Amino acid sequence: MNAPIEPHRFILEPCEARRFANLCGQFDAHLRLIEERLTIVIRNRGNQFELLGPQAQTDCAEHLLRRLYRETKATDLSPDLVHLFLQESDVEELLTPSIEASVALRTRKGMIRPRGANQQRYVKAILEHDINFGVGPAGTGKTYLAVACAVDALEREQVRHILLVRPAVEAGEKLGFLPGDLAQKIDPYLRPLYDALFEMLGVEQVAKLIEKQVIEVAPLAYMRGRTLSNSFIILDESQNTTLEQMKMFLTRIGFGSTAVITGDITQVDLPRGSKSGLSHVIEVLHDVPGISFTHFLSQDVVRHPLVQRIVEAYERFEQQAPDLSPKRPETDAPLLPPTRRPRNEGSQDD
Repeated sequence: MNAPIEPHRFILEPCEARRFANLCGQFDAHLRLIEERLTIVIRNRGNQFELLGPQAQTDCAEHLLRRLYRETKATDLSPDLVHLFLQESDVEELLTPSIEASVALRTRKGMIRPRGANQQRYVKAILEHDINFGVGPAGTGKTYLAVACAVDALEREQVRHILLVRPAVEAGEKLGFLPGDLAQKIDPYLRPLYDALFEMLGVEQVAKLIEKQVIEVAPLAYMRGRTLSNSFIILDESQNTTLEQMKMFLTRIGFGSTAVITGDITQVDLPRGSKSGLSHVIEVLHDVPGISFTHFLSQDVVRHPLVQRIVEAYERFEQQAPDLSPKRPETDAPLLPPTRRPRNEGSQDD
């Protein structure tokens, strides 16, 4: 007969009722989230915890609960925040918690730490390489962490200015229909970059830095002919670059500069038949020394849990039905009878 599983017991100190209520959540909702994700049972009486399950998972759960308890000292936990911590609760990651402590980015509004092993590898790669690619679905932190690295480099005076670049390709409306000059037309498409900057530096500071041209916003087409030295350049939505645009951008990088290119190759808005510069560059430069590629998966999504499920559902659907283009019937007969219309004098249809 199998021996019963020995309970995993530990105590959280100091014992503060308010912090434990924060840790557990309303009706122990936070504990139930951890139980479901790690497939264990959590029992507690005050600050004394007993965990039932495989040792690897219970060890991980203890580490996670200790981290969350430290957060309760200054943070009101919510199911969303617990979910973010659970994103990095895989056994392999939680068994090596020291990785996280080695990566931290300093901004005016506080420290930013990457969540999960993939985000940690991404930030480490940016700190160690001059050209970096972050490829993956929405919500994985590619752009946010790139901005954090840029702000950190500016705060440490490692670069003199930050350049935010985006290809002027839209999903839907044309830029020409938007009011204002070209900068004002493209600003709405750079909103994720602005939001991250506002969070890390504050709205007034960002406005001052833009006025002094320490932070510059530019369409990709305006990069031609420039050499960018001592700068931190972020090319966002790079899946919408052409092959020529990607090559042009990469050859703008000068001494003392760091470039981060982010994109999602599943959301290309280029005209039909045009190959994405991001897809092409992955094939061309994948083994070039000094360039890093970080590929994010749906498991790395750090937004609402439904976002991860949506991404995974699309991936499954596309794998099952890769060709979604409409197909004509095998018969040679037309799909609809020809429509008769009056013949106009001088028509060029003949």
